[in-house]
Amino acid sequence: MSYISDIRKKIGHDLLIYVGAGVIVTHEGKILLQVRKDNGQWALHGGGIEVNERLEDTAARELYEETGLIAKKLKLFGVYSGPDRNLKYPNGDEIYSPGIFYHCEDFVGELNPQADEVKSLMWFNFNEIPDNIFAPNRQVITDFIASQTN
Repeated sequence: MSYISDIRKKIGHDLLIYVGAGVIVTHEGKILLQVRKDNGQWALHGGGIEVNERLEDTAARELYEETGLIAKKLKLFGVYSGPDRNLKYPNGDEIYSPGIFYHCEDFVGELNPQADEVKSLMWFNFNEIPDNIFAPNRQVITDFIASQTN
């Protein structure tokens, strides 16, 4: 992420608009969540787009980096923006991060949490989602579960 690092050198911790892509991974009626190392909260898998990268490729790359899973097929789920997408990281960096989320139920690979960013990975039944959810993912998870139970 040298582009973001270069921008941060220029603007410090000031607000940065940072477009990201995420993945909702499901298997046999369960959703895969990760515990983030930076804040200890449960979250979906995703991250920021790189220069000239397609958003779908961002989602697939981030899924692989964070979980070890390779998406065979991604289906667009939704686009999210608004006040709940404002974040301040523990290091003081501020971002506004509109997000594009994909659903993946067709994947290969073995779970392998990324040591730098992910504490653990766990499958959850839709009705047993933990309370400590990363704020920008709350509405996405709520909307996804509603779409699956209607």
